[in-house]
Amino acid sequence: MHTGNHYSLKEFIIWTRRDIYALFFMALVPTALYQFYGWHWLALPWVPIALVGTAAAFLIGFKNTQTYNRLWEARQIYGSIVNSSRAWGLLVRDCISSTDSEEQKEIHRELIYRHLGWLTALRFQLREERSWENKNKSYNKEYRSFYSVPEWETMLEEELRKYLSAEDQAYVLSKKNRATHLISLQSKQLKLLKEKGFIAQLNYVEMENMLINFIEQQGKAERIKNFPYPRHFASVNLYFIRLFIILVPFGLIQEFHKIGDIYVWLTVPFSTIITWVFQSMERIGESTENPFEGGANDVPISALSRTIEIDLREMLDETDIPPALQAVNKILM
Repeated sequence: MHTGNHYSLKEFIIWTRRDIYALFFMALVPTALYQFYGWHWLALPWVPIALVGTAAAFLIGFKNTQTYNRLWEARQIYGSIVNSSRAWGLLVRDCISSTDSEEQKEIHRELIYRHLGWLTALRFQLREERSWENKNKSYNKEYRSFYSVPEWETMLEEELRKYLSAEDQAYVLSKKNRATHLISLQSKQLKLLKEKGFIAQLNYVEMENMLINFIEQQGKAERIKNFPYPRHFASVNLYFIRLFIILVPFGLIQEFHKIGDIYVWLTVPFSTIITWVFQSMERIGESTENPFEGGANDVPISALSRTIEIDLREMLDETDIPPALQAVNKILM
C-alpha cells in the first residue's frame, strides 16, 4: 500500500519507463518510413482508429472498476479480521477463568498466541505465488527494489516458532492448509476448557462463533486469492489496448501532415503520450487484480497482522512487544 499523498511523477515514470521506450519506438518507425521512404500508404484514416480507442476505453474503465472492487473487498476482509481479533482477545481474557491464576494466564497466552500463529499462516498462504499473478512481470520486478515483502524474506516455520508449541507446530506444518488447522486446534482446546468448567456454556458458544467468523473471513480472502479476475475479460482488454496502440501512429501521421510536411514528426511525441495513457491505465488495472500478491498497491496484510499482534499482546500485559511495521519508500506491506 502506498502511504504517500500520491505517486510522484518520477515514481510513475520508473514504473512505466519500459512501456515508454517501446511506445516511442512504435511511433518512430512508421513516421520515419512515411517521411524518408515516402510510404504514404501507411497513413490510415483516424475515424476507425478512434472507434477502436473508444471500445478500448470502455474496456479499461470496466476492468479498473472490477479490479478496484476486488482490492476494496480484500481490505474489508482484513478490516473484519482486525476487529474480530480484538474481540477474540477480550473473550479470551474475560470469559476463561481458573482458580489458579498462573494456569489462567497460560491458557490466555496459549489461545492468543495460537491466534497470532493463525494470522501468520494466513498471510504466508496469501503471499504464495499463483500462475496468473503479475509480481514477476518486468515492470513490477524493477519497482520491487524500492520495498520488501516480509513473507518472502523469512520462513513460515521460523515465524510460527514464536507463537506455537513444538507439538502444535509439528501438527500444523504437516497439513496443507495450516491456517484452517490452527482454528481447529483452537476449537479443540475450547471444548476441553468447557469440559473442565473453565468456560461457561454461553461464553463457549460465543467463542466458537468467533472461530467460525475467522474461518469465514479466511475463506473470503482465499476466494480472492485463488480466483483471478476472469481471464477472458483480461485477455480481450489486453488485445484491444495493443491493437489501438499499434494503430495510433498510423492515424496521426495523416492528421499532422495536413498541417505541414515538417509537422509529421509530431506524430512521435503525441502518439507516445496517447498510447502511454492507455497503456498506463491497463497497467493500473493489472496491478490491482490480485490484492494479496505482494505488489506496491496491495492490502498491507503484514502491517495489519503486526497491529493485531501489538493489541493482543498488550491485552496480556506484555511489555516486550515488536514495533509497528513502517513504510519503506512510502510502501507499506
